[in-house]
Parts: sequence; C-alpha cells; structure tokens
Amino acid sequence: MSEKSIHRPNPEVDPLPTARLTGDATAADIESVRHRTSVFVYEWPVRLWHWVNALCILVLIVTGWFIASPLPTMTFAEATHQFVMGYNRFAHFAAAQILTVGFFGRIYWAIVGNHHAKQLFYVPVLNRHWWKEVFFELRWYLFLESEPKKYVGHNPLAQIAMFFFMTIGLTFMILTGWALYAEGAQAGSFSHDVMGWLIGWIGNTQLLHSLHHLGMWFIVIFMIIHIYAAIREDIMSRQSMVSTMISGTRTFKDDRPD
Repeated sequence: MSEKSIHRPNPEVDPLPTARLTGDATAADIESVRHRTSVFVYEWPVRLWHWVNALCILVLIVTGWFIASPLPTMTFAEATHQFVMGYNRFAHFAAAQILTVGFFGRIYWAIVGNHHAKQLFYVPVLNRHWWKEVFFELRWYLFLESEPKKYVGHNPLAQIAMFFFMTIGLTFMILTGWALYAEGAQAGSFSHDVMGWLIGWIGNTQLLHSLHHLGMWFIVIFMIIHIYAAIREDIMSRQSMVSTMISGTRTFKDDRPD
C-alpha cells in the first residue's frame, strides 16, 4: 500500500480469505477496492430536484421551440383553437409550473439541507484560494493539466456555471415566463397581479418574448456543456460523477488526500 495512503490497516486483524478474494477478483482488484473511498454528498431532495428539473427543462425547450416556431400546418388558426398547439402550450405551462415549485423547493432545501445543497446558490468571489482552483479547473478542462484534483461537491468552475446558468438563469426564465403567462391570463388574474408589472418594466411584450427565447438558448448551451462535462469527468476525473446524482454518494478512484 502507498505510503501516502490515508488508510492504515490494522496489523492485528487478518481478513477472512473469502473477503480477500471474491468471485473472479484478483489481488490487484482487492487492492484497488481498498484504495477507493466514498462520501455521501447529495441528499434525496437534491437528486430528485435535479432529475425533475432536467425533465421540465427538456419539455420546456421542445414545447417552447414549437410555440415560437409553429409547424406550417399550425398557422391557419389561433394556437389555442388547435389541439396540437393547445397540448403543446399546456405541456409548456405545466412544466413551467412544476419547475417553479421545484425551484422554490430547492431554495428551501438549500436552507435546511446539508452544506453541499447550498453550493448552487453562491459564488465565493472573495476567496483567493477558490479562484486559484477555478483557473486550475479551467486548465484541466482545456487539457493543460495532466491530472485533476478531487472534489466532494462541485468543482469551482462547475460552481460558477451552476450559479449563472441555474440560479440566475432559471430565475430569469421563471420571471419572464410568468410575465408572459400573465399577459395571456389578463388583468385581475393572480399571475397578472404578481408578474404583470414586468411587461411594463421591460417595455413591450415583443422584447419580453425575445429575451425569454434568448434565455432558452443559454439553457440549451448550458445543458450541452453540462452533459459533456459530466460524462468527461466521469471517465477522466478521480471521482464518480453521473452515478453520484443517482445514489448521492461520491466515489473516489484513489485514496490520495489531495
């Protein structure tokens, strides 16, 4: 075992033979297992929100695209008078409402959950060491570093991306989306009373539609980068990535402390 290992075997304990080699495991396999460590990171509300949020965003992107650019066969009458566009708009509004409730639930869990649940909502800009780690991660993603560092939660570069695209981005999309919904619900409705002010503040609904549509493309870009980075890190980094957002446990591929 490496001298740098954080594990210290108990010399008074002799592992059972069946625990030393199981199935087709070799001695090298058992040694590898001893070097792997894991930490519980994401509680179930965080994992549930992540996957529900991803599904909602996917539905919103697809339906939002067809709302903005209806199929040619859908342009001969008002959208709400056609089944296809009606279902399309219903799916968009339903997904938006689920996403909104989920986002508020995620904020609540950032308050009552463990400290990893809070990472999405802040960026420690005054921490010099954190910025040093940001630039290291940037070099790692650009293939300028030979070996990555280990992180229990998000690495600093991912934390920046999550904050701007999820925390700020989702807030922007929820506010502008509800303002557009308020326009259709008209004065006197709950949505108009709560978000109708944003239409007048922005100036006009066309500009509001354009900003909401532009926000969709930022979310699309983020999703592409997010999926690429998650798979890349799952393969190349020193810890698990995709499975962590399913099980909640971060598994490390070595036991070196740094």
